[in-house]
Amino acid sequence: MAYSLVEGVELLLATPASLRALTAGAPPPALRYREEKSAWTIVEVVSHMADGDVVDWMPRIEIILSDGAERQFMPFDREGGFRRYKGWSLRELLEEFDRLRRQNVERLLSFRLKPESLERTGRHPELGTVTLEQLLACWATHDCAHLAQISRILTRYFGASVGPWTQYFSLLR
Repeated sequence: MAYSLVEGVELLLATPASLRALTAGAPPPALRYREEKSAWTIVEVVSHMADGDVVDWMPRIEIILSDGAERQFMPFDREGGFRRYKGWSLRELLEEFDRLRRQNVERLLSFRLKPESLERTGRHPELGTVTLEQLLACWATHDCAHLAQISRILTRYFGASVGPWTQYFSLLR
């Protein structure tokens, strides 16, 4: 299946609203619930996503589109958002993420990418050479994966008390 920039952008723009809908009504303890000791909370997931929109996705896109010969990406600190957004409420994080996302998609669209642009490459610090198409597909996939993660966290938070119905929920086993 070929990557569709239009579909990817639609998903990227929809993610902030999806996050709001998914977390609407979640009580404060659910927002800080850890499935296990090293697992992220919902607040940490959203902090990570917002931080990615600051220091990861657009900077890497700009590196790929630059005329520089090396086009090397900086490593991404996956937990950097925990520090950047320490003490922020989920509501504040969602507002910031929405603002950043709209700004980034607007910037992405301003490049007026052509199909051949998607073949341009950059150098990931661990994965080596990657294309712009792969990076853009990863951005949308990253959003989907974290939406699924948040859904799983909420399922396990509320599911802790379902008793014998646990057998009907694969996420609780």
